[in-house]
Amino acid sequence: MWDDLKTAAEKRPTIQTLFEADPKRAEQFSISQGDMLFDYSKTQIDADARRLLLAMAQEAGVEAKRDRMFSGAHINETEDRAVLHTMLRNLGGAPTGVPEEEYHEVLSIRAAMETFATAVRDGGFTGQGGAITDVINIGIGGSDLGPAMGTLALAPYYDGPRVQFVSNVDGADIADALKGLNPETTLVIVASKTFTTIETMTNARTAFDWMKGQVADPATQFAAVSSATDKTSAFGIDPSRVFGFEDWVGGRYSMWGPIGLSLMIAIGPEKFLEFLEGGWAMDKHFQTAPPLENMPMMLALVGLWHNQGCGHATRAVLPYDNRLSRLPAYLQQLEMESNGKSVVMDGGDVPVHSGPVVWGEPGTNGQHAFYQLIHQGTRVIPCEFLVAREGHEPELSHHHQLLVANCLAQSEALMVGRSLDEARDIMVAKGLSGEELERQARHRVFPGNRPSTTLVYPKLTPYVLGQIIALYEHRVFVEGVILGINSFDQWGVELGKELANKLTPILRGEESAAAKDGSTQMLLRYLQDKS
Repeated sequence: MWDDLKTAAEKRPTIQTLFEADPKRAEQFSISQGDMLFDYSKTQIDADARRLLLAMAQEAGVEAKRDRMFSGAHINETEDRAVLHTMLRNLGGAPTGVPEEEYHEVLSIRAAMETFATAVRDGGFTGQGGAITDVINIGIGGSDLGPAMGTLALAPYYDGPRVQFVSNVDGADIADALKGLNPETTLVIVASKTFTTIETMTNARTAFDWMKGQVADPATQFAAVSSATDKTSAFGIDPSRVFGFEDWVGGRYSMWGPIGLSLMIAIGPEKFLEFLEGGWAMDKHFQTAPPLENMPMMLALVGLWHNQGCGHATRAVLPYDNRLSRLPAYLQQLEMESNGKSVVMDGGDVPVHSGPVVWGEPGTNGQHAFYQLIHQGTRVIPCEFLVAREGHEPELSHHHQLLVANCLAQSEALMVGRSLDEARDIMVAKGLSGEELERQARHRVFPGNRPSTTLVYPKLTPYVLGQIIALYEHRVFVEGVILGINSFDQWGVELGKELANKLTPILRGEESAAAKDGSTQMLLRYLQDKS
């Protein structure tokens, strides 16, 4: 299977050749879902390569495993868990195979979230000094990246208290967030499923101590997103302000439920429901559309073609939508924590490289930073552009036109490039000749034939954001199934945590560093030197 893919990739035609051979290529190599369009025609995937990719998906049993996921089967085999984050956004009743009581528990927790969010927004819930003016969400990883990204993305719908996010254990993060806030009108949400995450709980205790200076009972202004009710109770948080979720919701898939509480407070329950509706619409599309017309399926197959087939080790996510500036960071966790594995389900080795390095920045900023390497560097970097048909600022429509023009121009430039002859003509027009003309022309050559995809949506609304996030979630799932790995565990994050816990008492001077390697011992000596 993988050898066939690599062989096909070695024989791949140029992108421009494909367009010359098929004037309707753009229509044949694009997919619509609702008002969203995914164009993958500017890649080197031809009809034969696409048939091979689809056959790989069929051989791997993607559709069958998809159905098992939605029905609550324990497809997270290394942890013996179901994978049911999709149920958090299911608005049509209990999925087939899932007990009614589990679905009703989701509805019950969502209703409690809505009640609390409404009370915070309209003054029904107050701090010691009156209505809540500021919310601090303390979490890390999936308890931070999703709601932080979503709150920024949906800024035009943001009509609740100010919401900030603290994740880093570096004291600068929480110090900067708390600076200038009034403890008496601040709500702190501590988001940790186990209520033991060291970074989160360190920041939570710091926030508690800060609030204690002015608030008689700081715990009355804390809420928790956690399933460890014994620990939240010990912290002093009333059960009515604790919102739990099941172990079948992984952290990086969790912003649809209680982890999204801060987002719900920012935009309101109604808009949050629209966000869920967008995700649910993408779920239904993923479950029902045939593979060739299935947007998550084809997005995943394009990714496999570029990474495992062509050998491109990274992918750049480039939203031409400034409010999606945190989307690349969100997708870094979603994709790299999910599919950054080297072992298949039965414990054997993954036969190919697994997930790519995911990175990116919003356009047009990136054009003045790293696009030089994308266009003229020695490595090919597949690019994934995202752009809205319409912005939220009609009075600045000329800005949006320029933004869209830049987005389309970049994908075109990556594809067509500039030949040496074209560069020579430019230098002739500038009056150059001879060796200097040749030298200058070579600097202006663009190789072209560099792949990209473009996702176009009408406007960045809560519904559309839900579509986009669910699209990428399912892309990760499809890639993981074909690779034969478990996309829903993350054992790779554990070792560093364990070693950090062992190093902390050494830094305090309570234990010896004698058992550590020479490099770590040297670094510890340097860091502990106060002279």
